[in-house]
Amino acid sequence: MRNEGVTGYGRSASRRVQWSFVTTLITVLTLGAAAPATGQDVGLPLGTVPDAVQLEDLDGNAVDLATVVGRKPVLIEFWATWCPLCEALEPRLEAAKKEHGDALEILIVAVGVNQTPRSIRRHVDRHTPPGRLLFDGRGRAARAYKAPTTSYVVALNARGQVVYTGVGDNQDIAGAARKAVGK
Repeated sequence: MRNEGVTGYGRSASRRVQWSFVTTLITVLTLGAAAPATGQDVGLPLGTVPDAVQLEDLDGNAVDLATVVGRKPVLIEFWATWCPLCEALEPRLEAAKKEHGDALEILIVAVGVNQTPRSIRRHVDRHTPPGRLLFDGRGRAARAYKAPTTSYVVALNARGQVVYTGVGDNQDIAGAARKAVGK
C-alpha cells in the first residue's frame, strides 16, 4: 500500500511538477505583485539553446518542438485559461503575429496546472489563441524552458538560441519578436 498523505510519497512525477509549478507561481505573484518583470529577468539565460521536448496538441497527438525550434524564429508563451496576465498579453502577441506573419512561429504552451485539454478546448471555442496551442501536461516544456510562472515568454532566434525572456503583462512583445526574427 502506498502512502499518499501529506508527505507526498507515492505521488506521480506529474503531480509533483504541478505542485512545484503552483508553488513557484504563488511565490512569483506574491513577490512580483508591485512590479511585474519585463524582460531578461527570469528563466533561461540569453544565448541558451533549450532541450528539445515533445508536447501534445489538444487531441493528444505528439508534437516535437524540434520541428520548429532551431528552424525558424519562435515566440513561446507559457499560458493558462485562468491567467489574467496571459489574457492581457494576447493583443501584443496578435500584433507580433500580424507584423511578422509566417516569419515568426508563435507557440502557446498550455501548462498542465488546473486545466485539461478538454477545459482548454472549451476556452478556445470562445477565444482564439494568437498562435499554435500545445499542451504541456507533464511539465516537460516548463522544465526545459525553466518557466517560473504563466505569462512567461521566451523568444528564440532561427538557431534556437534564447534572445528574450520575461513574465507579466507589461512585456515588450514587439521588441522580443523583432529580436527573434533579427530585425
